[in-house]
Amino acid sequence: MSQASDWTERHRPRSEQLLEGNEVQRRRIRAWLDEWHSGAPKKKAVLLIGPPGVGKTTVARAIAEDMGWNVIELNASDARNAAAIRKAATSGATHRSLFHDPNAPPSRTLILLDEVDHLSGGLRQVSQDRIERAMAGDDDRPGASLRGDSGGKAELLRLLEQTKQPVMLACNEEMGLWGRNSSWRNTRDRFTRHLLKINFVRASDEALRRIARRVLREENILFEDAAIDALATTNHGDLRALVRDLQVMSSDLNGEALTAAMVRSHAEASQRDVTVEIFPGLDSLYRERTSMEAARLIRTIDKDASDFLNWVHWNNASLFTHAPSVRRGASTLLQADRAMMGRFLNTAHRSTYWTQHLTALAASTANAVPLEGRIFPSYPHYLRRSAPAGRGSIVEKLAELCGTNKAITREEFLHPLFALTQDDSLIGDSTRFDVSLELGLSADEHLSLAGLTKSRRSSKALVKAYEEAAEARRSTMAQQALSESTETMSPRNEHLAPEGVDEHPPGEDGSESPSGQSTLF
Repeated sequence: MSQASDWTERHRPRSEQLLEGNEVQRRRIRAWLDEWHSGAPKKKAVLLIGPPGVGKTTVARAIAEDMGWNVIELNASDARNAAAIRKAATSGATHRSLFHDPNAPPSRTLILLDEVDHLSGGLRQVSQDRIERAMAGDDDRPGASLRGDSGGKAELLRLLEQTKQPVMLACNEEMGLWGRNSSWRNTRDRFTRHLLKINFVRASDEALRRIARRVLREENILFEDAAIDALATTNHGDLRALVRDLQVMSSDLNGEALTAAMVRSHAEASQRDVTVEIFPGLDSLYRERTSMEAARLIRTIDKDASDFLNWVHWNNASLFTHAPSVRRGASTLLQADRAMMGRFLNTAHRSTYWTQHLTALAASTANAVPLEGRIFPSYPHYLRRSAPAGRGSIVEKLAELCGTNKAITREEFLHPLFALTQDDSLIGDSTRFDVSLELGLSADEHLSLAGLTKSRRSSKALVKAYEEAAEARRSTMAQQALSESTETMSPRNEHLAPEGVDEHPPGEDGSESPSGQSTLF
């Protein structure tokens, strides 16, 4: 049997002893799998979360092979509809073999579903009749077959509820599995009661060096130590990309040793579209002084153009110390936002391109004062999925007041309120209650806008002051209403007819004035 031509498969670790990085995560997986020897654990599935290339599926395969277990794998390139997942489950997750020997050592079948964050659709179930017909492949009626991911997410949830074998799910971003509609929390809660979540991180430079040495030695390729160091510094922790780079560079060596110059030359020529975590990416972008490098950096950050626009908008005010630079950045962000709107008006307009580049400039060259030392970008509060208590009621009140839906209200109106009420904002002051009182918010809702917790002593004092201000406002409004009522009634009293005078004298023709009318003169 010939060796695999793809080095990522040829050098994929077949045993846990060859794995590198994420030691703590691997121990948790091993402990979870060990629980299956004595029966089913409380959490029957594991969700592995992490960026691409960090070895999530490799870890699952290696540990399963060490334990002598079979692996049934479905990935994004396979059909993952209800019928496909049911077939995988039938192969071993819900039923044991008919020829199972009760005296033999216990053996399991590991169900591995990769890239579940790309599993589209909701939790709407497909009828059992359609699933069975699709599995049998004996129904040619239009619409009877299952296409794409039809019913896949609902069937996956059913699998987690009924499985008798371990199930591993892998994804880059867990929100992709929950969905981004209004019912994502319900989906998350229904899945997580069956899932043990384990977060993977990128490999360290030392782990990259060990992997590079092992692969090159197994291929009998000479190398300089400086080349190994260059490989680690030009790679962002992607193990798969490291092995692929080694295969490409080794194809042109012709017996020569791999040098650091070759590695750097390859890194410059390949221009890989790497993905960088948001906070390290922001750290690099805010320090950049050239527009070309800023435009390159923003393409590597793991956020789309629309989301990153919000991140820069949120952090500019706190990271820029030069007021004119804040205004200059805001003006650039305004142009970026207008460019983003072009996607709704003209499909030929390169909205994402211009939004990315303008946002990059707003976070870098727009600042006339270079940032020094360590910087601390923060997560935009209004983008957080888990909102503080009271946030939902604020959105409801604003939506009713403005006549907008909740999604638009949350995205467009909450941020200005945060800027006005949070003390860490340039214009924010949590002790100013006028806006919150005008909106009819409670003291707890004002605390939520200010980003303060109720348990603090200062928060309790703020609540007391807010309630006193609300009571004073109600008293003032009541007095104003009484005064306006008195002023309204006074003209009527002046026009009351004196005693003995007929309120409705006859008209000029001798007839009486119509009922409900009065003659003033």
